[in-house]
Amino acid sequence: MPWLIALDIDGTTIHFDGHLSDRVRAAIRAVADAGHHVVLATGRSTSATLPIAAELGLTHGPAVCANGAITILLDPGVEGDFTLLQATTFDPAPVLGRLRGTWPDALVAVEVPGIGHLVSARFPDGELMADQIEVEWDELGAHPATRVTFRSPSGTAEDFVALAERIGLHGVNYAVGFTAWLDINPDGVSKASALEDIRTDLGVGAAHTLAVGDQRNDVEMLQWAARGVAMGQAPQEVQDVADEVTATVEDDGLAVVLEAFLAAEGPGLDSTP
Repeated sequence: MPWLIALDIDGTTIHFDGHLSDRVRAAIRAVADAGHHVVLATGRSTSATLPIAAELGLTHGPAVCANGAITILLDPGVEGDFTLLQATTFDPAPVLGRLRGTWPDALVAVEVPGIGHLVSARFPDGELMADQIEVEWDELGAHPATRVTFRSPSGTAEDFVALAERIGLHGVNYAVGFTAWLDINPDGVSKASALEDIRTDLGVGAAHTLAVGDQRNDVEMLQWAARGVAMGQAPQEVQDVADEVTATVEDDGLAVVLEAFLAAEGPGLDSTP
């Protein structure tokens, strides 16, 4: 029976400096070659997800981007190397109104399908990993969006947890990153909601789902999976909802999980005993 294996990217599949270890790459390839469905589930934009999928050799099949707001079908035979399967949007204007003026040096990015990222000012290189269009604040909320990102170099994750509670982000789904980074999605949208649609479409049983992640935007995904695994460096609140905790990303914790999974499941779906 094939499994659906959902993998976060940053801090899980790759190191925080963007490095992908040979051991992790080999473990992911082994799982995919054994016939299981490996699905990247990330907060990254589509354009920032595609290079990682290519580096892993995941050229076909679904992937979840923008924390569940966007689902694509990887396919090198079509323009852009993917087909858009689903994009869930919301009106970002009310959220932007609540965020405005709450943090002095904050940057805001609004992800708009077909346009790109509208930003209040350019994000530092390597952070947003997507095309940026600088606009006035009032223009940020002019289009339906899949995500709003709020970022500050002077705050902490704990500061933004308190900020989200203070301003009362109602009618949306949000997650705070390991730094002062706040991602806001349409209400009810998460990696888990997108993965459940994929699981149903693939015909994979709920008991045959494995997810690995390391941050607050992975909580719903870890709870959704029959086996949810938190990385060793994950915040305590993420580890608390997981079924188990593996080694850190620096110690190839994802490879540890996948190697053990393959050892337990056997050599492959098409193998003859």
